[in-house]
Amino acid sequence: QVQVSESGGDSVQAGGSLTLSCTASGVRLMDYAVGWFRQAPGKEREGITCIHGNGGTKNYADAVKGRFTISRDNAQNTMFLQMNSLKVEDTAVYYCVLYRVVYCSDIWRQTGYAAYWGQGTQVTVSS
Repeated sequence: QVQVSESGGDSVQAGGSLTLSCTASGVRLMDYAVGWFRQAPGKEREGITCIHGNGGTKNYADAVKGRFTISRDNAQNTMFLQMNSLKVEDTAVYYCVLYRVVYCSDIWRQTGYAAYWGQGTQVTVSS
């Protein structure tokens, strides 16, 4: 049975930092491109970053580029999202995802390519 679980969500002030973690069990993480989506109240779920199965290539949405960093540790079946210079508009539930492909290519923003989702972790940024 595959399980995907996030942790690290919290409430922080604008300008602060957080690191989210996501651990998968029942799968070999290196066989999947992985990434993060987020969903703010009243908005659609949006893809914000993706990293190839071997960790060689990373993609970022413009809204987080330069502030967020995705990484992975395949040996530990874990991935991370380092979030710096947080803004109020970053407030959302953050979901980690394992894609049905090993390369992000141009599909990483699409929820339809997700194989497994985490349950989500709340990030709240206050001014």
